[in-house]
Amino acid sequence: MNEQDQNEPSGLNGEAAPSSEELWNEDTYAAWTSRFGSPTEAAEKLAKDPEGKLFPLNAYFGEVKGQKIMNLMGSNGMKAVALGLLGAEVTVADFSEANGRYATELAQEAGVKLNYIVSDVLGLPEAVLDGSYDLVFAEMGIVHYFTDLAPFMTTAYRLLAPGGKFVLRDFHPVTTKLISSKGSTAKVRKHKVSGDYFDTALEEKQVSYSKYMPSSGEAAGADRPNVVYWRRWTIGEIVTAAAASGLVIQELVEEPNLSSDVYDKGIPKTFTLVAGKR
Repeated sequence: MNEQDQNEPSGLNGEAAPSSEELWNEDTYAAWTSRFGSPTEAAEKLAKDPEGKLFPLNAYFGEVKGQKIMNLMGSNGMKAVALGLLGAEVTVADFSEANGRYATELAQEAGVKLNYIVSDVLGLPEAVLDGSYDLVFAEMGIVHYFTDLAPFMTTAYRLLAPGGKFVLRDFHPVTTKLISSKGSTAKVRKHKVSGDYFDTALEEKQVSYSKYMPSSGEAAGADRPNVVYWRRWTIGEIVTAAAASGLVIQELVEEPNLSSDVYDKGIPKTFTLVAGKR
């Protein structure tokens, strides 16, 4: 990190005020601790049922023991550590130092080895893009962060070994782009077709961890970088980008609400794309 500019504000007693990046990292780590508990507490829970933490990806991963796996944008490392507990050699690539801190501590407490690369996934070192991974995956709330899917899919392709598998699971565009929903129970839940499935505009959103942040009683600082820009992609755009990178499409599964048989019945909520590298 660069030295602080002399013109930046100072804190109490003349000390330098924390930067936006430092505040963001503090908030992120606090958010995961608020949601999952300390890394020690989370590791204890995870060790009891690592397979459960991977549902429903298990069906697409197959046997993971001895596999070399890359989790792109793997966030707090929950899935990666679960895979480590099952005998896989796992690497996470994510831009957040705070995510990396939580994930590294989680892995240490769980007694597994985890390689965590703090990097923009589109700027991974060439040494990492060596075509040696048996499995590359990304899941839940990933693709909307990219304004161009081609570099992301190309990165997945370059990471994979010949015969390797790429698994992408994310929210279904019908739910995120087309339908708006109101009501918190199955009986009163109402859906309305209010969106434009083919809209290509960028949307301003709060960062995903914000809902887990413990309240401090203070108003959020205007300098906290809690805003990101999303591009919501259609299923066709996602599949086409994967195929254009050289990946061979093997399976596209459109999924209902897997947590309930009646809640949001009849509406696709998530999808899983499976592709391979020849």
